[in-house]
Amino acid sequence: MPLLVRFLGTAASRPTVERGVSAISITREGETLLFDCGEGTQRQMMRYGVSFALAEVFFTHVHSDHLLGITGLIRTMALQGRTEPLRLWTPRSTGKTLRQCINIGGERTTFPVDITELEAGASLKRGDYRIDTFAVDHRGTAALGYALVEEERRGRFNPDLARELGIPEGPLWGRIHRGESITLEDGRVIEPQVLVGERRRGRRIVITGDTRPCDSTIAAAQDADLLIHEATFADEESARALETGHSTAREAAQVALQASARRLVLTHISARYSRDTRDLEQEARSVFANTMIARDGTEIELALTEELAEVVP
Repeated sequence: MPLLVRFLGTAASRPTVERGVSAISITREGETLLFDCGEGTQRQMMRYGVSFALAEVFFTHVHSDHLLGITGLIRTMALQGRTEPLRLWTPRSTGKTLRQCINIGGERTTFPVDITELEAGASLKRGDYRIDTFAVDHRGTAALGYALVEEERRGRFNPDLARELGIPEGPLWGRIHRGESITLEDGRVIEPQVLVGERRRGRRIVITGDTRPCDSTIAAAQDADLLIHEATFADEESARALETGHSTAREAAQVALQASARRLVLTHISARYSRDTRDLEQEARSVFANTMIARDGTEIELALTEELAEVVP
């Protein structure tokens, strides 16, 4: 049951030849979620094999480099004959801006587009996972980070031991795995802990959007399998980062270190580093070794928590 993260746009503020503007997709058990939708996202989805059958788009904030692609995406979906609803999630007080962007040109869609505003601290339940929101710090803008958090999973069932104990394969195995005690025909009572290991934590992916380093991100990213943090600038532009409400690569790495995250991926890269990110990477890795800088098309497959993740550059 892998989680597949695709970086569709990794540039800050404006696209470059190498990088489009902000958009990230996460695919889980056939369900695709889109986070931000910068200019040209629908073309990036085609290019990198992301399904247009997605049902939800989450906006970190409504600055143009995170927003303008929704117009083209919705038009493309309509031309493909879509009829299923599309739900857009956006920070408080930004729904009107989002609706205006969608209605550019006055064209009607072939499907409902629902917009819901979110407060920091909201939690959206999705079966065995949820989407949590947290406040970020971006020049006083209404902005959110998002965390995809899976529920704990059952412990591993030991089929070999079950056979040794003479437990017939079938419904009894299922009952034990669900945590029930069973009684065999010979009167033996088998407790679930005999055959089932400790429960296993679910995976956690955290996406910050545009932000300064902040305590709320550190809290949301505690023990995260993957922290996706913006890194617009290198140390040489730290004053500029502060002025514009962004982070340096080193600052993002310090957040990952304080959160005890397992892996850090940097995105939202200024055009001045678009072709050569070596300085950014070096500065971040001096603080947090397990860091990489995403490029458009980078894929990260997160296997279950006890397995290793695969990265496709």
